[in-house]
Amino acid sequence: MPPSRLPDLDRETERRLAAGLHNEVWRIMEIPKRRPEQDDEMLHAAHASRYHWGKGGQSVNLARGEWLCSRVYAVLGRPEPAVWHARRCLDLLTEFGSGEPWDLAAAYEALARAHLVAGNKAETKTWLAMANEALKLIPDEDDRRPIEADLATIK
Repeated sequence: MPPSRLPDLDRETERRLAAGLHNEVWRIMEIPKRRPEQDDEMLHAAHASRYHWGKGGQSVNLARGEWLCSRVYAVLGRPEPAVWHARRCLDLLTEFGSGEPWDLAAAYEALARAHLVAGNKAETKTWLAMANEALKLIPDEDDRRPIEADLATIK
């Protein structure tokens, strides 16, 4: 394999880029009527965030990056990559440990949302039930509330 031609960035710079891109994804996602180029920017920023977490983050950050990619694809109505990234999120949590108590519930939420976009009602129901069960294991209400709000949007 030839040597990388990418510039070397220190771990802290990688983490700052990943977090900043993550926040930029949410800023764009919350725009009420996005233009196609904003959708493109949101999608590319999600993947770039995941990439930089891979360089400067911990294993749980990789799973959270996959969760973000899944969410963006779900928002864009693209079921196949939404399901793929949601599954990857859960696989990484399983492989490396679930991080915070809310990470597993978030992975299940991503799978429920992705299957909803795919029109898989049975899978949506299964993952939604698993997410709601996982919510019960989150002791901190402030950690539980955002996932509950996300789950409430899955009908």
